[in-house]
Amino acid sequence: MAAEVLNADEEFDVVVIGAGISGIGAATYFRRELPGKSLVVLEGRDDIGGTWDLFRYPGIRSDSDLHTFGYEFKPWRHEAAIADAPLIREYLQETVEENDLGRLIRLRHRVVRAEWSSVDSKWTLRVEAAGATKTIRARWVFAATGYYRYDQGFSPEFPGRDEFEGRIVHPQHWPEDLDHSGKKVVVIGSGATAITLVPAMATAARHVTMLQRTPTYVMALPRVDRVATTLTKLLGEKRGYAATRFKNIWLEHATVKALRAFPKLGRAVIRRENRKRLPRGFDVDKHFTPPYDPWDQRLCLAPDGDFFDAIKAGTASVVTDTITRFSERGIVLASGEELEADLIVTATGLNMRLFDGMPIVVDGREIDLADSVSYRGMLLSGIPNWAMAIGYTTSSWTLKVSLMCRYFIDLVRHMDAHGHDRVVPVAPAGTPRRPVMDLQAGYAKRAEKILPKQGDTAPWRMAMSYPEDAKALRGPVADEHLEFGAALSAGRRSARV
Repeated sequence: MAAEVLNADEEFDVVVIGAGISGIGAATYFRRELPGKSLVVLEGRDDIGGTWDLFRYPGIRSDSDLHTFGYEFKPWRHEAAIADAPLIREYLQETVEENDLGRLIRLRHRVVRAEWSSVDSKWTLRVEAAGATKTIRARWVFAATGYYRYDQGFSPEFPGRDEFEGRIVHPQHWPEDLDHSGKKVVVIGSGATAITLVPAMATAARHVTMLQRTPTYVMALPRVDRVATTLTKLLGEKRGYAATRFKNIWLEHATVKALRAFPKLGRAVIRRENRKRLPRGFDVDKHFTPPYDPWDQRLCLAPDGDFFDAIKAGTASVVTDTITRFSERGIVLASGEELEADLIVTATGLNMRLFDGMPIVVDGREIDLADSVSYRGMLLSGIPNWAMAIGYTTSSWTLKVSLMCRYFIDLVRHMDAHGHDRVVPVAPAGTPRRPVMDLQAGYAKRAEKILPKQGDTAPWRMAMSYPEDAKALRGPVADEHLEFGAALSAGRRSARV
């Protein structure tokens, strides 16, 4: 049954939810390429930047090079290719100012519910703003909300936690008043956050220990891309940036493909590089050889080898063991060892949640996202006129977002040209289904029951390859899996194109 048409405070052609790196990029593309469409960006937090504004722990940086993590339309000008968060926030602010997005972005506007009506082919968004609730209507929603909960990180329950006399913090909510100088620090975890925190904190702490249950692949990468610097000098800023971006896209693609095609060789190469950077006699196999193949989980980067340097200098160490309990003085391990600590950092990961957990209702029926299948990595079966920005897990996030935006623009133009008000992907009966984030990482495994699914063939497979997506998202806009139609109030029937 069609949902009731609701009155609204305002109406837009496109609403972008989220003013992080994806939302700002999307708004720039849409403003340039769809100048006749009304547009607004709704951001629930107090400032732009998303992840890069929320996370404030020591050393926070990108784990991708900024020539591919940055936008294709805005050259990355800083020398550091692996950049700290303040530089990324500065880059995003420049993007907003250069493209006059400030007037389109509304801060402290959190979307808490989305309802679609086929009567008039529009979304009604319930928005919390300045302590009040209002409604905004939209023909299209582009959800650039990321894939994790902003209000809480993942922190397992550790027995004896209340007994610890020091301080326990999660990197997602780093206290402004926290001073770790001269303290014994234990960082629990072995992912990108831990690999970043350890060398950053080791410069001032008495000692930093990374406590991991399972090792992670860690590779050193130069913080400054000398080839990029040379190309910029030779070709100029814009062409040098484009050339560097092209180089890095294909280099990263080739690296991932080679590691997955020849995992044994990849493990051997990574192990050899680790041994070169670690102290003589260091147990590389115990602490840096995971039980899985490269890229079953994301590799971690150490800019200029800073993580290895901290270990070599003796200011940091790695312990591979499991936690029995917390104690007054620190952490008791399964081996019987007790790690003394003044400060414990639980770099234990994220809690995944799409679209900030808001209910999505289509014609009066609340959608279970786990029943939806991803189409071309950006639309969802059963949800009309709704796009999501989910980037790559094996390369720079924004590479995929830029392709998504271009497809979105082409799709909107196609619908306008053919008189369509709505479009919805329809997955064929019997489409095989597997998790949309096909990773072995803990955060992905924990969220399998609540996330959309993907199929095993295009266009239902979530490609993690830029060249593959570039072909798929730049190809024909419409196919037999898309059902187009007009508002029911217009009296026209749906049709597949």
